[in-house]
Amino acid sequence: MKGITYVRGDATAPQAKGVKIVAHVCNDLGGWGKGFVLAVSRRWSEPEAAYRRWHRERAKNDFGLGAAQFVQVEPYVWVANLVGQRGMRTGRSSGVPVRYEAIDAALGLLADRAAELGASVHMPRIGCGLAGGSWARVEPLVLRRLVERGIPVTVYDFDA
Repeated sequence: MKGITYVRGDATAPQAKGVKIVAHVCNDLGGWGKGFVLAVSRRWSEPEAAYRRWHRERAKNDFGLGAAQFVQVEPYVWVANLVGQRGMRTGRSSGVPVRYEAIDAALGLLADRAAELGASVHMPRIGCGLAGGSWARVEPLVLRRLVERGIPVTVYDFDA
C-alpha cells in the first residue's frame, strides 16, 4: 500500500494521468465564497452552481453533513463537494466548524466513486483551512478510506 503523495502546487490543476477527482470540504449552510472554493470557481463554474442547487433543493435530496456531490468539469476531471463542515466560522464563534465524522462519511462516498471511475484523488488539506480542522485528525481518515482501498491520493500545499 502506497501512502499519500504530498506536493507543492494547485489542487485544481491535478498532475496525473487518467481520471482525476478534485475533492474539497464544503459547509452545510449553502455558503460558497471563501477559501479553496474560490480557486475551484476560478477554474470551473459548474461545482458552485451544482452545490448551490443541491443545497437549495435539500428537502428533496441527500444534502447534509457527510454527503458528497460529484460534478464532472472536464472529460477526465470531476470535483467532489464533500459536506464536512457545520456552519461557518464567524468572529463570535466558539469552536471550529469541521466535523470529522462527516468528513469520514463523505470520504467513504468519495472512495466508492473513485473506485468506480478508476480515478486518482487530489485535494488540499481538506477540513484544515476555514473549517479549522487538524490534518493530524484528517490524514488518518484519508489513509483509511482511500489509500487502504488502493486509491492514489495527492495532497497539494499551495504556495500563494
